[in-house]
Amino acid sequence: MSFALDPRLVADTHPIGDALLSRVLLMDDARFPWLILVPRIAGARELFDLDPADRASLLAELDGVGRALESLLHPDKMNIAALGNVVPQLHVHVIARYTTDAAWPQPVWGHGERVRHAPLALAERVAAFREALGALLA
Repeated sequence: MSFALDPRLVADTHPIGDALLSRVLLMDDARFPWLILVPRIAGARELFDLDPADRASLLAELDGVGRALESLLHPDKMNIAALGNVVPQLHVHVIARYTTDAAWPQPVWGHGERVRHAPLALAERVAAFREALGALLA
């Protein structure tokens, strides 16, 4: 079995790039700065499906993404979560949150209607995230 992104992730995100282990995606919701890391391990559904070295790599990548978002955006809080109730493929959300955002203090899931990125804003956001992630991306 080879790695492939779940069709729902393909439909709901934009690619930022690949780290050593994970594909980094931007959630297509302009209301929230929201990245998703998907380990490129075929069949992985849970963190414990990764071997210890891959779990350590994922944690290091999450650290790098969180620090990059912190430096770039200065959020009030960083939400990091791996749920998998809708998309069973292992993926981890990293969401920069603000006390002024549309969902605060509730989770972003299921809050209001998604606002897709406008093309120019999307290109600018992707470029900014790629620059902020720098050496993390392979």
